[in-house]
Amino acid sequence: MGKEENSLQNVQQGATVVITHRVKDGQQEGYNDWLEEIGPLCRASLGHLDWHIVRPIAGLSETYTIMIRFDTVEHLQGWMNSEERRRLIEKVRPLLAGDDDFFVRSGLDFWFTPLGAKARVPVRWKQFLVTWSAIFPLASCVPLVVVPLLRWIGVPSLSYLDALLVSGVIVFLMVYLVMPRYTRLVQRWLFD
Repeated sequence: MGKEENSLQNVQQGATVVITHRVKDGQQEGYNDWLEEIGPLCRASLGHLDWHIVRPIAGLSETYTIMIRFDTVEHLQGWMNSEERRRLIEKVRPLLAGDDDFFVRSGLDFWFTPLGAKARVPVRWKQFLVTWSAIFPLASCVPLVVVPLLRWIGVPSLSYLDALLVSGVIVFLMVYLVMPRYTRLVQRWLFD
């Protein structure tokens, strides 16, 4: 595969980094201030698409999970290896109970890779078939439940709002309920 084809494939796939930080007791406020400092710099990086923070639940965990999406692996690596990020990681280290742990995935591969990240990834056509076969029933059924529920609770009938909420429910179900179980169910076929 030539450099140009490889570049095109990366653009089509995108890339995601999942970062976990365990924060020392009593350092959450300082860590939140640090997030306010690093967030705008990351979002201004070339190719940045999305940024999500999963905050710890008081009394249950002290781990923050940050998921950042970029349009290409190269742009993601550019941010992860940038001088600004390096400087800010050094600044936050005294607040952390562990290291700056992260892993990078391209495209939707993270749905098909078991935890531990040393597993092989199935061929793309199998990923396509599994994803399509999971999304189709959700895309067919979720609107039948969500849209009437929205009208029942008094949300006005706006097609863009309906589409936003229906797609959010579908993605939530895919990521948290359907794909983790479905990929385990078809694991033997996926990796043949």
